[in-house]
Amino acid sequence: MSDRRFAAREARIRAAEAEFQRHLPVHTANGEETDHPFICTYSKALPHNKYGEVDPAAYNLLRRALATGSYEDFERIPLGDSRKLVNPQAGLAFDPQGPDAQALSVPPAPRIDSAQNSAEAVELYWMALCRDVLFTRFGDSDLVAEAATELSGLEDFRAPKQNGLVTPQTIFRGDTRGDLVGPYLSQFLLKDIPYGTLLIPQRQDTLVRPVDHMTTWGDWLEVQNGSEPEPDERDFATRRYIQTPRDLAHYVHFDALYEAYLNAALILLGLNAPVDTGNPYNFSRNQIGFGTYGGPHVLSLVTEVATRALKAVWFQKWYVHRRLRPEEFGGRIHQQLRGQREYPIHPEVLDSVAVKRVFEKYGSYLLPQAFPEGSPTHPSYGSGHATVAGACVTILKAWFDESHILPDPVVPSTDGTALEAYTGPDADRLTVGGELDKVAANIATGRNMAGVHWRTDYAEAVRLGEEIAIGVLREAKESTLEEAVFTLSRFDGTTMTV
Repeated sequence: MSDRRFAAREARIRAAEAEFQRHLPVHTANGEETDHPFICTYSKALPHNKYGEVDPAAYNLLRRALATGSYEDFERIPLGDSRKLVNPQAGLAFDPQGPDAQALSVPPAPRIDSAQNSAEAVELYWMALCRDVLFTRFGDSDLVAEAATELSGLEDFRAPKQNGLVTPQTIFRGDTRGDLVGPYLSQFLLKDIPYGTLLIPQRQDTLVRPVDHMTTWGDWLEVQNGSEPEPDERDFATRRYIQTPRDLAHYVHFDALYEAYLNAALILLGLNAPVDTGNPYNFSRNQIGFGTYGGPHVLSLVTEVATRALKAVWFQKWYVHRRLRPEEFGGRIHQQLRGQREYPIHPEVLDSVAVKRVFEKYGSYLLPQAFPEGSPTHPSYGSGHATVAGACVTILKAWFDESHILPDPVVPSTDGTALEAYTGPDADRLTVGGELDKVAANIATGRNMAGVHWRTDYAEAVRLGEEIAIGVLREAKESTLEEAVFTLSRFDGTTMTV
């Protein structure tokens, strides 16, 4: 037993030394906080003036607390109302497994005066306008066609296109090849979930009165100051499959952060989907995996990476970038177009058809929100949902054979109460890897469809989560006696082995 104690200690030391050798990144923000103080960075829940601009003294106290990391300094930050800041100290936490939360970085976020930021904002306004269009009817919708036309003409819109154009087939989709194959929604958000002796249909509750929120200046300003509006009333009796952007936003309003990926793991295990060729038990005559390289191992790994991913992105959110939420940017657009204030906003969004359509519908230029409270009270970049998505699906892509074709693909019926066969020309090309990439994009983009995140919040955060998962996989492999090799496709389209 004493030998085992030493061996266990040595294993932990080796893992720690491997992480200690990791290159220390330089964490760089986009410079807005210095160039345009108090108007270009996150400030929700702090006190604001009548134009929605943060009180400088309150913001400086926030910055002081972030600089010291002191619990007492965080307690000294004045809040505007009852909502509290979400867990800024999580970004300073350590973790005994995987890369340290501060050992990875994401590039600077697009600036408020950039064409890329403007294009992402136009996409968000169109997402809000298209919230109630059925995913299966995107190709028939005049509104979606109008959105695709405007998005195609933007100066710096970095999203999937066909022949250089955004189309109803590519609009609002993720960045991987798998995202563009088959229905908009991943099969992992539709198929029944085998959960022990239960078989759980993925019909979710609905809203009694689905409406958009924060479309008047008074409501918007109260929420920026930290008020907590009454929640929407949920209809627990009327359940249906996800059909629309609003349904997807509702799902990601209440999900456990790793929920969709635990469900995907259970679905794949229930299908007896083949595992990666590097699994050491693929060719064993006498053994099968269980606690190592079997079902219980992957079910624990896919959830374990979630908290590690959150710590990494929370450091980026609070201590590096502090990107303002889309709803905050919508307030800047509203004040500028009303002639009340002048901000360094790239003009493309100010002249956009989408913003004009929102004004025609609501009488304001604010970005309509799916949630009464708008975004959570933490900065936008990167997305927590997206970072967790990137980490969890990376585990699953490493574990299972990504090339395996999922059988019997489905889409929701028109009324959403049942599933029917998907019979598109690519119905035989829905792979495990492609649908895992797609479920990550669906969940992350669902937050964008709610109006609480930007496209780059998703696109960069999934890659951050991917790096967290790769580090965890390396340590998991080193801590077992079996000879395992994980092969996976990364979000940039390259293939790697661990």
